[in-house]
Amino acid sequence: MRSIHDLETPVVLVDLDVLERNITRMAERARACGVRLRPHAKTHKVIEVGRRQIAAGATGLALAKPSEAEVFAEAGFDDLFIAYPVVGADKARRLLALAGRLRRLAVGVDSVEGASTLASAFREARRRLDVMLKIDTGLHRVGVLPERALETARRLADLPGLPLRGIFTHAGHGYGEPAPDGVAQVARHEGRTMAAVAEELRGAGIAIEEVSVGSTPTAREAMAQAGVTECRPGNYVYHDGSQVALGTCAPADCAMTVLATVVSVPASDRAVVDAGSKTLSTDPLRPNANGYGQIVGRRSRLQRMSEEHGVVVVEGGDSFRVGERVRILPNHACVVSNLHDRIVGIRGESVETELKVAARGRVE
Repeated sequence: MRSIHDLETPVVLVDLDVLERNITRMAERARACGVRLRPHAKTHKVIEVGRRQIAAGATGLALAKPSEAEVFAEAGFDDLFIAYPVVGADKARRLLALAGRLRRLAVGVDSVEGASTLASAFREARRRLDVMLKIDTGLHRVGVLPERALETARRLADLPGLPLRGIFTHAGHGYGEPAPDGVAQVARHEGRTMAAVAEELRGAGIAIEEVSVGSTPTAREAMAQAGVTECRPGNYVYHDGSQVALGTCAPADCAMTVLATVVSVPASDRAVVDAGSKTLSTDPLRPNANGYGQIVGRRSRLQRMSEEHGVVVVEGGDSFRVGERVRILPNHACVVSNLHDRIVGIRGESVETELKVAARGRVE
């Protein structure tokens, strides 16, 4: 069996023991809350990881784009939700073909104008496409404000071929909270707001089957709120430096690291590794920006990056030597996934498997 020391760098490593533990824990939390778990596969984009999530009890997967959904449908996944406001006749034609291959497909909408671009293709084909109305619970990115949900839902009901299955949200503003108590407060607001919107719509005669929340930092509290039926965390499968900083998990819960080689030590306070922005991305640490990755087992962090260079500011007590290999905990695992064609699954320091990041690089 190969060792990680035999691998060329930079390379993305995923500790399979940690991965499996993360998958099991989230599935158990969802079961304990009595909600369906629909992991967001944009984090990993790996068929085999998705299969492990389904085997652990997930009812289906969430994805960000029709192209990602096509990859997972081809691999046999049959219950997919594109958790994004899909717009355009070109996308509608792809969704129509995709729906014919799946047991269940839903897409996000947040406007009648956007939804109407999908309706004609399904009406002409005498087919139906479930839609989920996005609710803005505080992130202020996409989605309708809770007070506008009823008006929008009523107008959506007039579009033939697009039954409204439910409502969904993403409390991504939880990533900006400086302490775990703040994240928990965002999560409770997320779940309670969604439950209240669902009740308002039902009271107006609009059937709402699904009340779906999302976000790894808020998942534990949000899914525990009465009235929530589904949760869509994604990052939990790997975790990353931001989840540690937010208090969502411990460093030992982080499955993904990047193995890199020290290629230069030009000064006592500076070392350079062969992992730059094309390997780790420039996403900042959340909630407080502090470099681009933590050197595992050291105090030092990557503080500057160019495309192929990662510059480590050496903290007191740390030292580096040319040729040394280090492991880096990335700030944001989801983006790292999209930068690589493959990841290497390990147990301890032994290489067990290589996994294709099958849905990476999809832009449509």
